[in-house]
Amino acid sequence: MNVSWSDLLTAALAIVPLLLLATSAFLALECLFALLSRTSGATLPSPTADRSLAVLVPAHNEAGGIGATLATITPQLRPGDRLVVIADNCTDTTAAEAREAGATVIERQDSTQRGKGYALDFGLRYLAADAPNVVVFVDADCTLHPGALAALANQAQQANRPVQAVYLMEKPTNPGLKDGISAFAFKVKNWVRPLGLYGLGQPCLLTGTGIAMPWSAATSVSIASGHIVEDMKLGLDLALAGHAPQFCQSAWVTSRLPSGDQAATTQRTRWEHGHLQIFTEYVPRLLGQAIRQRRLDLLALALELSVLPITLQVVAVVAIALLSLVIALAGLSWLPASLALAALACLVIGIGLAWVGYGRADLSLQDILGVPAYMLSKFSIFSKFLTKPEQTWIRTERDG
Repeated sequence: MNVSWSDLLTAALAIVPLLLLATSAFLALECLFALLSRTSGATLPSPTADRSLAVLVPAHNEAGGIGATLATITPQLRPGDRLVVIADNCTDTTAAEAREAGATVIERQDSTQRGKGYALDFGLRYLAADAPNVVVFVDADCTLHPGALAALANQAQQANRPVQAVYLMEKPTNPGLKDGISAFAFKVKNWVRPLGLYGLGQPCLLTGTGIAMPWSAATSVSIASGHIVEDMKLGLDLALAGHAPQFCQSAWVTSRLPSGDQAATTQRTRWEHGHLQIFTEYVPRLLGQAIRQRRLDLLALALELSVLPITLQVVAVVAIALLSLVIALAGLSWLPASLALAALACLVIGIGLAWVGYGRADLSLQDILGVPAYMLSKFSIFSKFLTKPEQTWIRTERDG
């Protein structure tokens, strides 16, 4: 069978559009199943009598705000449950405020190993002498909504696997267009797509605060990490170890987007550079183990991780579609252009479904007209990944 150079060139040019079509179609499928899987009201499970529970709250210089977070946790604790705050490299009154709020406080000082992963590892080692059945991780700057602790703990115990709450970002006071777009993008990433995966019977990524897991899972992998997106890394390590996380739509946790431009840029840079780093590190491992172990859940996580941050996914699909059209009009194959345009259609359908079902409170039709300018404003974040990627964890400055 003779293969011409034009056939080889067409195949080469079609690789990137084909990959973008696969990830964009997967995104659209997630958004569709999110609409089909959404419940009108969360049914909270009954407490399990024989369950022991500990809540770990890593905190670095959270004075002035940690009390409000703990006030959302303590009413949800049952007799015998433990609330432990890890005051990690603190130089303020975080520890004193946490003790005043009724938490057990352990303090950690280590100037070389910094970040939430190391703090949580310190907390797990503290609990090991009297290990609970379930451990829950809650960040020190968020709100744990009523019933969330019971929903997380019971699902983790009943499913015998880690679970992730719905974790959303509220817009700051006097929000602008960027805040609305960010809130919507966060909602797609942390609610719509995980819910779609749940509807498909597949695991999800860990997205931050509001994580519960059986003690056996919590201690099955090393959590001590300074990775800038340590939660995502932890979830993938757990999945590879046989403890793939599951989404819990009955538990809600919220934080607030920072109002300052510098703080917002720092936060977005950490999230998006971290995603791209994890993508390069873990997708080959997930695909290899999915084939070797014949595990559909690892393939689903590889596809989920391969969907780029939404702005970058849109930019990549549009750019490749335009380039493929130029190539086709120059007299080469129309196959790459067809694949790229199909990817663009899937992306528009997926984001459209997410907006109709979940995003109209964040973005009006008029706001959508400003999205292209917002996407251009984020170009510096993505270009910086090629020249000077974020490597170390940097705490986002809190408002007020």
